[in-house]
Amino acid sequence: MDVPHPIETITLAPDYTVSRVSKGNWQLAARHGAPRSVDEAVDDMRRFAEAGINAFDCADHYVGVEETIGEFRRRHPALARSLRVSTKLCPDLELLPRLTRRDIEATVDISLRRLGVERLDLVQFHWWDYEVPGCVQALLWLQELQRAGKVAHIGTTNFDVVRLREIVGAGVRLLSNQLQYSPLDLRPERGMVEFCREHGIHLLCYGTLAGGFLSTRWLGQPDPPQPYANRSLVKYRLVIEEFGGWDALQALLRAADGIARRHGSDISTVCLRWVLDKPQVAQALVGARDASHLAQTLAVFRLRLDAAERAELDALAGAAPGMRGDCYAAERDKEGIHARIMQMNQNTLGAPRQVELAPDLAAVKR
Repeated sequence: MDVPHPIETITLAPDYTVSRVSKGNWQLAARHGAPRSVDEAVDDMRRFAEAGINAFDCADHYVGVEETIGEFRRRHPALARSLRVSTKLCPDLELLPRLTRRDIEATVDISLRRLGVERLDLVQFHWWDYEVPGCVQALLWLQELQRAGKVAHIGTTNFDVVRLREIVGAGVRLLSNQLQYSPLDLRPERGMVEFCREHGIHLLCYGTLAGGFLSTRWLGQPDPPQPYANRSLVKYRLVIEEFGGWDALQALLRAADGIARRHGSDISTVCLRWVLDKPQVAQALVGARDASHLAQTLAVFRLRLDAAERAELDALAGAAPGMRGDCYAAERDKEGIHARIMQMNQNTLGAPRQVELAPDLAAVKR
């Protein structure tokens, strides 16, 4: 296919150069929506890779996704040579108090087998509950596996500054921290960006389009009725409520649309570019169930925002109440509504509990 502009890449390590947009694959997980055939999913991956998107993101608990990427690698070995896959290692909440080195190695071995590789490119570690000790020790075990050649690079996902400081202080070398970042969620700007700059840690950002709410589709539209179709929509509708509600979202969409029109672009591309322009941001993850929006995604590489346009979006985002605290703090609040929709035991305890698809938006604390 024709690429509208040369793909932006970034070298995070001597052996790790990636496109600045990563294909997020959580929508391919067996528990998310209607299933897609492996043939369809692999062919969509081919289209992304041929277009120059050489970064794919997945996780141990995205059921079936690592295996599908492994099948892509087998069918398209030439494309696979430049592919860089970031996966996540997310021990279940119930396992944390008794987690062992053997558990960490077993999970790494499973990902190796599923992906069909001898070494994992990037393993991003997650820890559900800071009140349970052991996350630093688990990362030290993971670092032992790195030295043994099973893991190329180590990252974290959804860690806050306090814990990253503990991890770095223990001698763990981190390549990246994956976190939520968008005009609706400025939590990375409360110390995370500065800390990561000081320690050479790159930010990989998800939620950049808020599950699709940051798009022209929702401009001027009424608040969608509950219940929502999936947990992602629930999650980001709660983020919108923290931002100030549906009217506040509409004000942001109108501003982004005004900028987009000046560039012959669209709201999603403007918001994605805004994230990519942020300090210490290496990459933005874009959830892609299929390749239907690939051309729109690639358009971000030809868009350039000027200082006034970035400042306009900064002002709107900064004036909103927004998500409180450090990164992922609200999602870890056991009494809060954000935690109630999380699925924390997806690996060992089988199918997750029914998510709350019709949350009480009034329960969002101010």
